[in-house]
Amino acid sequence: MSEALSMEGDIVTAMASTDETGNKKTTFTIGELAKEFGVTLRTLRFYEDKGLINPRRDGQNRLYNRRDRARLKLVLMGKQVGFSLNEICDMLDLYDLRDGQVVQLRVALDKFNQQIDVLKQQKSHIEQAIDELSRTVEVVSGMLKQKEASEK
Repeated sequence: MSEALSMEGDIVTAMASTDETGNKKTTFTIGELAKEFGVTLRTLRFYEDKGLINPRRDGQNRLYNRRDRARLKLVLMGKQVGFSLNEICDMLDLYDLRDGQVVQLRVALDKFNQQIDVLKQQKSHIEQAIDELSRTVEVVSGMLKQKEASEK
């Protein structure tokens, strides 16, 4: 998922993928998106139920446009950095306000900074846990060596 994101119009969109002939794709099936982003069909239907993406229907088939694809990319990126689906939904909804993006960008920046603080705190706790567990491994390893040496 190393595609570039660009601001275009009133929504953040992902650069369009191309088909086998090199033409920009504008519609995608559920299977194509699932494969491209490494998610299950069930996940895409779940995101649809939550209103995060909104494919159009062609009979029983779901057809996703570039906006849905961009929103899916943002959902997955948001989840990867620890945002809840509700938080992601709130941020995506801001992009639909069409107010020149000032409000959206301020809110997004605030949420990003808050999440960075949360992740830094989690990192600190994880580093402490690793240090404590490493010390415990050293102690237990020493005890095991002593036991093995006394059995010889």
